[in-house]
Parts: sequence; C-alpha cells; structure tokens
Amino acid sequence: MPDFSYQIVKHIGVISEGSGGWAKELNLISWNGKDAKYDIRDWSPDHENMSKGITLAEKDIKSLKALLDELRFDD
Repeated sequence: MPDFSYQIVKHIGVISEGSGGWAKELNLISWNGKDAKYDIRDWSPDHENMSKGITLAEKDIKSLKALLDELRFDD
C-alpha cells in the first residue's frame, strides 16, 4: 500500500457511531497536502485508523445536498 498523508482540516460532524467506538464522520480533509475535500468514512476514536470512504469536491457535496433536500421520509 503506498504511503499517504492526511490532515483533518475541519471536523464537521458525526453521522453515526458503531458499537466498537468507531464513528462515521463528515470531515474536510487534505490528502497528501492537496486542497481539502469533503470526506465521509468511519474513523477509530483516535483518528489513527480509517475505513474506505468517499471524498467529494465542493461542487459534488453541493449536488448531494440538493438531492438530500428533495428526499421525503415517511415518519
């Protein structure tokens, strides 16, 4: 596995928490010193370990927000 670096520029929030202490989070992350992007993935409590996730540019997160705003949930 190639080496990589990351910096959590801004912790936006926790989406859900698992029983093992890991949490699915939305963060703004700089990968390998590049411009920060929005990122959704599971993190260990110390943020040293992570699962696979999805990284989105600002235009993509805006499109996702618009789609989510259109969802209707039956409560």
